[in-house]
Amino acid sequence: MRRLRLMPAPAQSRDDLAFDFSAAAGAPPVEWCIAEGLTEYENAVTEMEARADAIAAGAARERVWLVEHPPLYTSGTSGRDGDLRDPHLPVHRSGRGGQATYHGPGQRVAYVMLDLRRRRQDVRAFVAALEAWIIATLAAFNVHGERREDRVGVWVARPDKPPGLSGQGAEDKIAALGIRVRRWVTFHGIALNVEPDLSHFSGIVPCGVSAAHLGVTSLVDLGLPVTMPEVDAMLRREFEAIFGATDLPRHVSAGRVPVFRT
Repeated sequence: MRRLRLMPAPAQSRDDLAFDFSAAAGAPPVEWCIAEGLTEYENAVTEMEARADAIAAGAARERVWLVEHPPLYTSGTSGRDGDLRDPHLPVHRSGRGGQATYHGPGQRVAYVMLDLRRRRQDVRAFVAALEAWIIATLAAFNVHGERREDRVGVWVARPDKPPGLSGQGAEDKIAALGIRVRRWVTFHGIALNVEPDLSHFSGIVPCGVSAAHLGVTSLVDLGLPVTMPEVDAMLRREFEAIFGATDLPRHVSAGRVPVFRT
């Protein structure tokens, strides 16, 4: 008798994954925190890891923490030394997924600390949900963001720029993401270019993408003079549509988290 060989089902496109990551009924709202000024990267990592551990232990609520960093590069778990072309800024080795990226003033970084045990224990779908969050936020400013199956992050078409060598349309990355999950609690998150100094991206191969027709952009570079508070308001609105309710923290632990603003 011939044995039938079962072929694995093809992986779903991230476009086809369900993006609803609402918490279980009765779960408290996610804390929505916005740091004033610039937050040192190492301080942010320390705070994130402590908060993620507390969430996993049931001792703290989930949190989204919006920050801006001083100019720096980070290299994720897939980072290669060759991606640091001209690292004229401080380089931080990071435990997040992904490769090299730039953080600096004018870029909104959102650190997302959620307990997937209360939501969905599906990391790939979580990444797709983060991308959907960014895409919906961009749509609020009439920017059409898209995901690519072979490249994590959110991209915009640039028909005003030269095509690739094989005629591929030019595209620019407007938002990056890299996460880490420990005990089913997420940390690290997304970075959306609002008005950063884009020249700093030239010191690295951003996220390992070096093709000439693929670059980086920002909302202001696309001709949209939006402010960070306007972006923050849309980020919060679109986050709630996918992940559920948020609220502002009642107090700030002295010395642990920077001062927040709404």
